Amino acid sequence: MVHLFPLRQRTHSGRAPLAASGLLVMALAGGSAALLSGCGPAAPPAAEPEAPAPVVQDGQLRFQSGHPQLALLGVTEARPAQSVAVDLPARLVWNEERTQRIYPAFAGRVSSMRADLGQSVKAGSPLATLASPDFGQAQAETAKARVDQSLAQQALRRQRELFDAGIVARKDLEQAEADAARAQAEVARAAARTSLYGGSAGVNQQLALTSSIDGVVVERNLNPGQEVRPDQSGPGAPALFVVTDPTTLWVQIEAREDHLAALRPGDRFALEVQAYPGESFNGQVMAASDAIDPTTRTLTVRGVLPNADRRLKAQMLATVHLKESRVSGTVIPAQAVTLRGAIHTVFVQRAPGVFQSQAVTLGHEGPREVVVTKGLVAGDKVVTQNVLLLARQFQIAAEEAAMKKGAPQ
Repeated sequence: MVHLFPLRQRTHSGRAPLAASGLLVMALAGGSAALLSGCGPAAPPAAEPEAPAPVVQDGQLRFQSGHPQLALLGVTEARPAQSVAVDLPARLVWNEERTQRIYPAFAGRVSSMRADLGQSVKAGSPLATLASPDFGQAQAETAKARVDQSLAQQALRRQRELFDAGIVARKDLEQAEADAARAQAEVARAAARTSLYGGSAGVNQQLALTSSIDGVVVERNLNPGQEVRPDQSGPGAPALFVVTDPTTLWVQIEAREDHLAALRPGDRFALEVQAYPGESFNGQVMAASDAIDPTTRTLTVRGVLPNADRRLKAQMLATVHLKESRVSGTVIPAQAVTLRGAIHTVFVQRAPGVFQSQAVTLGHEGPREVVVTKGLVAGDKVVTQNVLLLARQFQIAAEEAAMKKGAPQ
């Protein structure tokens, strides 16, 4: 009889359980390795082949078809130069035909102020009052002239009566008539002087500074109690008041000689100021100077600009936009042109992916467009975007070609 029980006992206490445990450990280790291998980084993808560098051949830079840099090179066709956009610097100033600068006619002291900066005034409105002994003297001269005229008229009447009675000679009558005429002329002169500055019939020494136009007080250089004198006026001296009609402004345009054809009296122009970006104001050329500034080689052109809403202010800097007619040459964007020393060059696309550096002669240079008089024809495609990138590629390819050519065989 076989006793199975002792044998089963050895199974739990002998080496058989150790073997089973080893198998379990190996299985767990294998599973862990599999899990760890699944959590590790994936293998890097295969790198795409790098596009070959452009090469220089027969003076042209050639890119392989589909080269990624070709998408960065913007190209524009040169067009016939029928017209070109011209931008000129300008400045807004008061319309001097509707502006009055008020200076003192007599010495005096400011006794009262009647108007302030920004105030609207009517013609004849008092702006300030001066206590002026000099003006009082002019008033006294007017009063004295009237008294002298009255005495001369009385003497003339007596001489006529005596002449009619045959008591005096004709020459005495004629002398009295001459004296009366001189007295009347002196009254007219003195009265005209005082009335010119707002004087009254009496002597009050009060001189009113008045405006002779309707407008707005845009400048005030006067304060109560201030002493003023006539010798303080003139070039370089500020006016006591400046009154103007701001509903129109003058535009002072700095133009070169070659722009005069587009700035004739009556021509229209568009104007922009920094305060209102993207908004355009329309003006008209009124006159042009006959002399060129020897320093800047420019001349001043004057235009007029409506300003009914008074949004534009004097002394604003502006840019005037013109369309200038041209009869020859081609027009390209200014950003397509590079300067090498004293030579202007552009990059012309001769075929897809093929570019050539071309020297050009400019007939007009503007901030947005240039006119090429030599070196391009209408329809030529010039690079206008990333021009410096293309120039760098051209230089690198040329250097590599020179190194290969000079390398020993």
